[in-house]
Amino acid sequence: MTTARQVVESKPSQSIFSIPPTATVYAALQLMAEKGIGAVLVMEHGKIVGILSERDYARKVILMQRSSRDTLVRDIMTSSVIYVSGDQSTNECMALMTKHRMRHLPVMNGEDLLGMLSIGDLVKDIISEQQFIIEQLEHYIHGGSR
Repeated sequence: MTTARQVVESKPSQSIFSIPPTATVYAALQLMAEKGIGAVLVMEHGKIVGILSERDYARKVILMQRSSRDTLVRDIMTSSVIYVSGDQSTNECMALMTKHRMRHLPVMNGEDLLGMLSIGDLVKDIISEQQFIIEQLEHYIHGGSR
């Protein structure tokens, strides 16, 4: 079973993108667009204080008729950040993301941030694992019938 740490370490880019809570939502959106990501960690003094996702923007700026240039990240971020430890399995991560209806999950090693997992990262890994198992079973079946 793959761990959250292994998935983070296997990602082509292990960069962690963050923004301070005092930044504008517009600046956060620019960063997300530039990096091709759907969420950004909100960090202050090296600590996670929140997370801002495209969903937060849609629900707390657009639908509330706010301006992204005038609204600060701290005003719309999700401040109760759910995270996992690096040794948790991808199945545990998927279950947590499904239960809480979230698409991004920080991975921690104690106080240290290892990276961020997206639902896409987990789906890709789980499909890869299942494909490996299928190939092994097919090899076993064909090898055993000779």
